[in-house]
Amino acid sequence: MSNFEQLSFSDGETALTGLLARPDGAPRAAVLVFPTIMNPTQSVLDKAQDLAGNGYLVLVADFYGKAPANFDQSREFAMEIRQTPELYRQRLRASLKGMLSVEGTGDLPLFAIGFCMGGQAVLEMAREGAPFEAVVSFHGLLNTEMPAQPGKVSARILVCHGDADPMVPREQVVKFWEEMDHAEADWHFHSYSGVRHGFTNPAPTQNPATGYDASADRQSWVAMYSLFDELLA
Repeated sequence: MSNFEQLSFSDGETALTGLLARPDGAPRAAVLVFPTIMNPTQSVLDKAQDLAGNGYLVLVADFYGKAPANFDQSREFAMEIRQTPELYRQRLRASLKGMLSVEGTGDLPLFAIGFCMGGQAVLEMAREGAPFEAVVSFHGLLNTEMPAQPGKVSARILVCHGDADPMVPREQVVKFWEEMDHAEADWHFHSYSGVRHGFTNPAPTQNPATGYDASADRQSWVAMYSLFDELLA
């Protein structure tokens, strides 16, 4: 497996740079990885490398075209692209176009996964009918300003959620379930008791809403691979 390659693409006049990881042999599928609000962090890059090591062609998306210096700045950058739902989804589509620009990707099954803000991102793409076989959200935000409509969602959806996540209260969870049912989506929802936001990231943070949980991290990652294997069988 190779190191990451830089892949240049754009959203209008905004230059973006994705990070591409290739498997040793022919890829089983292509996976678009949306990072956290901080853009690519080491924990997300480690997950991408694990995917590549297991036979997937992986592109880590770029939300901003620039690296936030700290969490407060990342929130400012996020607000810039989330001014309207359409502006936000346009930025997400740019990364999908970047992935499809990689030679041979158009012939592969497509998956998307995301963490925190990236988890919300993959759900937004599923809501608008992006051509993924499956999307997986890890401790992602579940709210949206453009709910899915019946017949629009084609991707299988897996949400891996910490039940003690203060950023995604149970009311939001139930509203998401009802939205998915209304949209007639094919969805699975895994909830881990006592687990907080950001449970896949072992790096310490100063955010009291977050907390690593090794069991939830392991179980959610296995669930993702199980779904991919089922779809590729």
